[in-house]
Amino acid sequence: MKTLFSFAAFLFISLAIHSQEFKFEKELIDYGKIAQSSNGERVFVFTNVGTEPLIITNIQSSCGCTVPKKPEKPIMPGEKGEIKVSYDTKRLGGFSKQITIFSNAKEPRKIVRIKGIVEETASLEKEKSMLSND
Repeated sequence: MKTLFSFAAFLFISLAIHSQEFKFEKELIDYGKIAQSSNGERVFVFTNVGTEPLIITNIQSSCGCTVPKKPEKPIMPGEKGEIKVSYDTKRLGGFSKQITIFSNAKEPRKIVRIKGIVEETASLEKEKSMLSND
């Protein structure tokens, strides 16, 4: 009887721990070509599709040029949440960065990505003027 009760308690706890889940609208945000020193902030939107509150405990980026901001409050079942990511657009060239999200979800570690190309403002204006002349 003790063994049966222990097994039932373990099963209940296991199900409760793994009943949070999030679904992202996009797992990759493509900045495309952006001007140097332009606004580098983007937002990952997700929904808690689980049955329990979703708690994001930590977020890490693959480098210091990308700063993520996590929601401070738990995301209740069926609610949407946001993770803001700010990329330093003073750095020229292509970039591809990953953001690792740690939470109490079924998948406790989730990776989303950003990518794009930062160009000098003058080259973007030249490209636009070439396109508008056609």
